[in-house]
Amino acid sequence: MKNKISSPGDIIKAKILVNENSAKTWAFIIYVIILSLLLIGNTQSYEAKVFKIAKLTHEVKMLRAEFVDTRSELMELKMESTITKNLEEDGIFPSETPATKIKVTREVEKESFWDKLWR
Repeated sequence: MKNKISSPGDIIKAKILVNENSAKTWAFIIYVIILSLLLIGNTQSYEAKVFKIAKLTHEVKMLRAEFVDTRSELMELKMESTITKNLEEDGIFPSETPATKIKVTREVEKESFWDKLWR
């Protein structure tokens, strides 16, 4: 007949680990330990990824702010008024007369018969 554990004292004395059916008990204990280690490792990995995502999000925000700041500085430097002000300091002033557009036309060459044929 199976030897049943009848009191909490038997559990405290670990008689459950040395009786006839202890193989099943040990297998279950090892299973629970491995499962708990996997859960702890998974939680550690999850938290590490969360911290990495938070760090990268902060870095993206900082880079985006730097990009916007640099772009606004570039737009200010490209403005005509800023360029003329900087050139006036060097003694170069804008022209009083507006620029005229020069249009260059190509002369139409007479094509030979062979050029027309191969086109």
